[in-house]
This record gives sequence, structure tokens and C-alpha cells, in this order.
Amino acid sequence: MNTTTLQIRIDEKTKKEAKKVFDNLGLSISTAIKLFLKQAKKTKSLPIKGLTENGFTPEYEKMLIKEAEYALKHGKRYDSVEEAHADILK
Repeated sequence: MNTTTLQIRIDEKTKKEAKKVFDNLGLSISTAIKLFLKQAKKTKSLPIKGLTENGFTPEYEKMLIKEAEYALKHGKRYDSVEEAHADILK
């Protein structure tokens, strides 16, 4: 397979922060970019989902927030772990 060089310009802060992410995933920046380009080729689309900073789609995160708000408003409250445990075992 013939290879070619791809050069990009990016600010230093973005590069450093992305490198930390990829290092944690066991990837080099080069490998991560290769994965991105191969996925774009495969799907014929931009392989980035609009995710929130928590890693969820905006719709899913909105649903989680609504569920949490409902649980806070309507959920049972217990004075002790034992009381909660007894209620669960009913």
C-alpha cells in the first residue's frame, strides 16, 4: 500500500489535550487521525457525533436530566440504609 504524508496546523493547546486523550486510549495522534479518516471513508460522512462534555448525545442527556429531576421531586426518601434495604426487599 502506498502511503502519503498529511500535514495539519493546529494550536498547541488542542494538540496537547488531544494527545492526553489518545494516550489514555493507547493511541498515537497519527493512529487516531488514521482511524478518523478510515471511518469517514467507510461511512462517507463525518464520523463525529455531537456529544456533550459528558459523552452523551444531547437528546439522551436531556432525557437523563429529566429522569433525575423527576426522581428528585417524586422519589422516596429514607432515613437510613436499613430502611431503604427493607423497602427494596418488600
